[in-house]
Amino acid sequence: MSQTIIDEEFADNIVTTARTATGDSLRSVTYFTRANFEQLYLRGDLEQDADLNDFVGHEWQGDKQTENAYQESELGEYRFTVRAFENGYLLRVTSERAGVLITTDGLSMNSYEEIAEAIERMLDERTSAQ
Repeated sequence: MSQTIIDEEFADNIVTTARTATGDSLRSVTYFTRANFEQLYLRGDLEQDADLNDFVGHEWQGDKQTENAYQESELGEYRFTVRAFENGYLLRVTSERAGVLITTDGLSMNSYEEIAEAIERMLDERTSAQ
């Protein structure tokens, strides 16, 4: 993508947070909104030709459906999603206006919770500042 949808400092903060929490397990980081997305990081050993358009669109729509479906759950407020795939894991964290997708090699659930909390704070602070 030729145009950036977030400023470089915020993008660097997201990647640094993800990288610090995951180390060498970090595969990719993508920031997205309802209308656009930007891949902020891709590990060097991964192919750069992935079509993220449909993937990000599905995750945005899936997030809103999940929030609606579990609004009154006994489990409490929905916070984030972890998906398991054959070659890695996906963490989806969103706010009202934006979200972050982080792909990793395997991590503990505690690690995903820590990353999600840090990214949630960053997204919430950004939303409050706007």
